[in-house]
Amino acid sequence: MSKVFFSVSMSLDGFIAPDEWTDIGGAGEESRSQWMQLQGWAFPQRFLRENLHLGQGGETGKDNEILEQTFNRTGVTIIGKRMFDGGETGWPEDAPFHTPVFVLTHQVRDPWERPGGTTFYFVNDGIESALRQAREVAGEKDIRIGGGAEAIRQYLNAGLIDECSIALAPALLGSGVSLFAGVDHRQCSLEIQEAVHSPLATHLNYAVRRQAD
Repeated sequence: MSKVFFSVSMSLDGFIAPDEWTDIGGAGEESRSQWMQLQGWAFPQRFLRENLHLGQGGETGKDNEILEQTFNRTGVTIIGKRMFDGGETGWPEDAPFHTPVFVLTHQVRDPWERPGGTTFYFVNDGIESALRQAREVAGEKDIRIGGGAEAIRQYLNAGLIDECSIALAPALLGSGVSLFAGVDHRQCSLEIQEAVHSPLATHLNYAVRRQAD
């Protein structure tokens, strides 16, 4: 069965996005600066540059391998409505997923197909319904909870996450969107699987154990 995982960048003080974050095009200067501190390890990488059509070239070391491995294991992505709203205007026309994407929302909307293999499906009846639909199309690949923080927390609190990866950036934001605030610790016992160090970030990989495990 497909594994359910999330993979995020996080500051040393526990934030995965600046306050009031929507998308980089609509953010203020301070928020953009904080976002770049979080994602600074990723933007120089060749795989990301190619996937976002940022131009040729880029780094090809361990950070690049991690980005590519995460992409290749993902058969379906689930995201929240707030993340979709920001990305709808901020992503390139060829959206970076190249998979089916299920959007958690109260909005009723027909599927939105984009070039490059990304189709957004809008799910109105909860996280378990989205996960059930994702399993039907994931094949042998895994299901990524793409964000934002609220979507990740809902799946953690429901005991539906199997693994998580955190790219710990060498940054202190002071405030922002906390990943683990409001998470039920009884549903989120972490077992470290691997720690990978690079000059730009520390990549921490965990298995998520449920209370009954």
